[in-house]
Amino acid sequence: MASRNDKLPPLGVQLTVDVEEHAGARGTSYWARVRWTDPSTGKRDGVKRSHTSREAATRWLDRMERVARTGVDTGQTLSAYVAQIGDRWARGIDPTSTFEPYAAGLRRRVLPILGHLPVAMISAGLVDRAIDAWELEHSRSTVKNTVAALVLVLDEAVRDGIITRNTARDRARRRTVGRSPTSEAPMSPRDLALPDVATLERLVAGVIESGRHPAYGDVVTILATTALRISEVSGLRVGDVDLRHGLLQVQRQTYPGRGGLVTKATKGRRRRVVPVIEPLRPTLARLVVGREQEERLVVGPRGGVITTATLRDATNWDQIVSKLGLHGLVRHGLRHTALTWMADAGIELHMLQRVAGHQDPAVTARYLHPDTRAVLDAGAAFSRWWTGSQPEQPTLGVITGGGRPGA
Repeated sequence: MASRNDKLPPLGVQLTVDVEEHAGARGTSYWARVRWTDPSTGKRDGVKRSHTSREAATRWLDRMERVARTGVDTGQTLSAYVAQIGDRWARGIDPTSTFEPYAAGLRRRVLPILGHLPVAMISAGLVDRAIDAWELEHSRSTVKNTVAALVLVLDEAVRDGIITRNTARDRARRRTVGRSPTSEAPMSPRDLALPDVATLERLVAGVIESGRHPAYGDVVTILATTALRISEVSGLRVGDVDLRHGLLQVQRQTYPGRGGLVTKATKGRRRRVVPVIEPLRPTLARLVVGREQEERLVVGPRGGVITTATLRDATNWDQIVSKLGLHGLVRHGLRHTALTWMADAGIELHMLQRVAGHQDPAVTARYLHPDTRAVLDAGAAFSRWWTGSQPEQPTLGVITGGGRPGA
């Protein structure tokens, strides 16, 4: 195994290598030695290391020769490699949002469990067992962010020639990543929604009372009636509200990012408008009256942005939802609530997709058909066609013309 303390030869130098055998009281040891001329000083330099076998010594010499040839230490540990490449693994991700959860996953979970291993020794089985351990303690999103960071680091290791295949990439597509071992994952986002309007009203009252400020109730109300993300609610300005036409302009989001709050375009840079329903109108009217167009629509007691973490901590969210029997309800569940209720109200798929800001209609379709009623209705319609409107259709099981219907 490679040592973290090995001095490495500079890139491109010519190496002189040898192995010396030494017999001692504790047996035979093999000293492998590498020497080179430093290209900047012209002085001779080198490093040597003791091994228990000639084969191990030879492997170490091969490693040093690869370092001199490629500039990459193929025997280094994952921790040493991450320290060497810095943030290079994060070049393709959004530094204002994605970087922080990925970096936290790398620092808090990947390196503690895999960091001591040489990069080349990280097998698919080891990655699987690491994911199994993370699933016992962390949420689905936390595990996904952690695995994603590992995938990106090992992608860099492939580019550097340390490994030939990223063993974490297939593991990232495990069907069970992040699923709690004690319960099944929800079948659809509908399972994460509030059951009815009365429960929403109790939740609004609860967060106002606990947070001691109406702004927390305003955020909950807006989330559950517009299907906005909480970052989009944080990004709303007074001028985004058009009560005359009953529309809300959604064009930016604000959230905690690297170095502080970040305000940028909505997810996927897709601006959209959502309808202002009558139950929301009094809240918006109160929030816009006598205020400047560029002011934030909703702010906290001290004039700050209300983020998902702010709403959780300031209102004792977990205790409130537990008292209401909504164990595990998170702030994003209010967006699921709005989309679920809109679907139940009969809003067509294409319009529901526009309101949600989804790019893929298949994602929006998960909010449709709350139960098997639509399937039963389809079966009943087919039965009526078969038995009533088409009298010449054959009866099931009757053989006509020497064969079965549809054979």
